[in-house]
Amino acid sequence: MQVLVGMKPEPPRKAEEVVKRFVKAKPVAYHTVTASVTAPGRVLATNEVMLVAEASGRIEPGEIALKKGARFRKGQKLLNIYKDEAEMSLRAKKSQFLNSLANMLPDIKIDYPDFYDQFNQFFSSVKLDQDLPDLPKVATGNNEQLKVFLASRNILSDYYSIKKDEMALKRYTLYAPFDGTFTQVNFEVGAFVNMGTQLAKMISTSNMEVEVPVENRQSEWIKVGSSAIIHSTSRNKSWHGHVVRKADFVASNTQSRSIFVKVDQDNSRDVLSGEYLEVEFKGQEIPNAMEVQRSAVFNSNLVFTVVDGRLKKEPINLIKYNEETIVFNGLKPGTELVMEPLINAKEQTEVEIIR
Repeated sequence: MQVLVGMKPEPPRKAEEVVKRFVKAKPVAYHTVTASVTAPGRVLATNEVMLVAEASGRIEPGEIALKKGARFRKGQKLLNIYKDEAEMSLRAKKSQFLNSLANMLPDIKIDYPDFYDQFNQFFSSVKLDQDLPDLPKVATGNNEQLKVFLASRNILSDYYSIKKDEMALKRYTLYAPFDGTFTQVNFEVGAFVNMGTQLAKMISTSNMEVEVPVENRQSEWIKVGSSAIIHSTSRNKSWHGHVVRKADFVASNTQSRSIFVKVDQDNSRDVLSGEYLEVEFKGQEIPNAMEVQRSAVFNSNLVFTVVDGRLKKEPINLIKYNEETIVFNGLKPGTELVMEPLINAKEQTEVEIIR
């Protein structure tokens, strides 16, 4: 009986059932794609200036408080440096100069009568509390005898020495070169400073730029002059700007290239120096291209297509990488392109397309 059992025929095997896969696919259709780039950046003031003392003395108050964060307008007096002694010294030199002119006028009247009225008028216009007026043109003209005469009386040297001191006296008062604010103050009113001392650091608040580090290969799609939209997610605000320059070097540690976006003038005061913002560059237009999710691409440049109901691997020409998508061409228009990643998929696998 055991022998008969062993000779029992095997039951027929069932044919392996072919499992058809369903894939999301879309016909390839080319059109013009805008190569936009989005990246974070930091706001910088276009003007950042160190306020330096051009004279020695005690700091005296100006029109605004010499404090960090204090705002000022262009042309406002920021501070004075004690200048009473310098003013008195300048007035003494002018008084001596007037004495020299007074002693010279009789000789001018006798030896150079044609020029007397000009020098007499110049003498009358000199004021101790005002800048010296311009010398008569004849004093620096082609009359060599007159120039020798003036030089022998030290008129020319005294005049230009006083003009130099007048310029130096103006350096005792410091004015704001732009609308801005102090970001750092090193000395307060009453402190004594020397020439060359760094008093404070200030920035312009009316002209702002955003420095945006962009991956080098992405920077190729951004051109100087192109428009940009600047976003603040924390403040829920947006501003317009445009690209003013691109760095001609790449940062070695990040391999990024700095793009500088100038905030439009009307919006500059709303943007704060030092804050981080998101910048969207409109970039260039790419003709005859298509944009798909990066997950549809594998092995750098391969995609799955569906031909006669079966999977097929095909290479594509990658034009631009984005954070979540890629822009490409290289497939025939109308080709069914698989739009999702496929796990353990092989060529010739039978599939059915779902839209």
